[in-house]
Amino acid sequence: MAAVTEDLVKLYAQSDALALGELVRAKQVKASELVETAIELVGRLDPKLNSVVIPTFDVARQVAEAPGSGPFAGVPFLLKNLGTQWQGTPLTSGLAYLQNYVCPADSEIGGRMRASGLAPIGRSNTPEYGWCISTEPRLYGPTVNPWNPAVTAGGSSGGSAAAVAARIVPIADASDGGGSIRVPASCCGVVGLKPSRGRVSYGPFDADLWFGCIYFLCNSRSVRDTAAFLDVVAGNLPGDPYTAPRPDESWLSLLAKRPKGLKIGYTLTAPFGEPYAPEVKAAVEDAVRLLESLGHGTEEYRFEVDLEEAWWRYNDIIAVETSTEFTQHAQFAGRPPEEADLQPFNWSMLQYAKTLSATQYSASIGAVRKAAQRIARELAPFDVFITPTLTQPPRPVGYWSMEDGNRERYLARWSDAAFMFAFNISGLPAMSVPLGMAEGNKPVGIQFVGRHGDEATILQLAAQAEEAAPWIGRKPQVCAI
Repeated sequence: MAAVTEDLVKLYAQSDALALGELVRAKQVKASELVETAIELVGRLDPKLNSVVIPTFDVARQVAEAPGSGPFAGVPFLLKNLGTQWQGTPLTSGLAYLQNYVCPADSEIGGRMRASGLAPIGRSNTPEYGWCISTEPRLYGPTVNPWNPAVTAGGSSGGSAAAVAARIVPIADASDGGGSIRVPASCCGVVGLKPSRGRVSYGPFDADLWFGCIYFLCNSRSVRDTAAFLDVVAGNLPGDPYTAPRPDESWLSLLAKRPKGLKIGYTLTAPFGEPYAPEVKAAVEDAVRLLESLGHGTEEYRFEVDLEEAWWRYNDIIAVETSTEFTQHAQFAGRPPEEADLQPFNWSMLQYAKTLSATQYSASIGAVRKAAQRIARELAPFDVFITPTLTQPPRPVGYWSMEDGNRERYLARWSDAAFMFAFNISGLPAMSVPLGMAEGNKPVGIQFVGRHGDEATILQLAAQAEEAAPWIGRKPQVCAI
């Protein structure tokens, strides 16, 4: 195994994923050295965070032997313990019920990650089966925030975002059905882009997930890493039900172009639930002033669509789709799940699904799609629309506990994330950028929303903001590197 020096640790911690890949291709650093450094940092830092729950060190070491020449050649990263299939790795979705599952093959996105040279050192912690904006599975325990261990790292990609913020890895796999890329990015002060519907294929294991409302990408510390990762994984397989137009240039190359004179809308009104916390409102106002100083026009706008009604209808869809998924899991496990197999909220969702008729399910699908149309129409006049990622700073660990079996009470507490699912159902690209910080070392993300297929504009605007108000050098206290 390669020796790990403190100089290498410092170089690793201050570099983004593209910079590390460049060092490997230039033979200035060996991929094996990067992998061993990441493994060393898991040992140093993860006992404080609990972000890496399934080590795959041998898989990463094998990749490092022949990292190739891709943009992320030999770069350590984390697979999320939900969704992405990488042949030969365990994938439990945070459930003891699925603890013996090993991926039989790569999913399309997993194969594209592999081809880029990424070296997976493990799987990141997720809430049990993912439907939570904190990361506290019964099987593995909570992931805490590297900025402030008393508060959540977010979810469901909480382990990914925490590990990226802590410098364990520069980039990590993430996915999003109702904010699960963007919420942890906000909580942990990193970058999280949910791409457009149809941008990344679900194949070959799935044709569709939640009617195109689940998305895959990453958490990273730099906008350019996110753009390059999008270049790597974007694409479709024949027969995919959704597609998105792709620019003629790579998203990474498009970052060299700074947008001018954009029409930017923003809102200071929560669509439901509590009003913005004062620190969050201040962060939105600061972001608006920053964008105005960069030459863009801004206009306050208040949503007219009833997002609260759409939220409850969306959860009808999720309950039925989750029930269907567990019917499929039962074929692997050899039995259907029992109440003791699941945290109470997940069990309540399976029970609720049984109460919905086919007519009710169909009506909820129709209502969600009509709300999605309305969202896209309302925001069509704007090149970019700005909201807070969360209407409140990160909540204490335990606030969103899935041990609560009261489905309605639990889901009502999601109002902090009222601006998240709106862009899952509408298919618009949406990106959390780490522009704010609340008292007590609590990051506050600002969400940039674009038109369908136009990740380029929000990536360019985020790069412009990153340049004007750099966050890349900010480092949480847990990272004593």
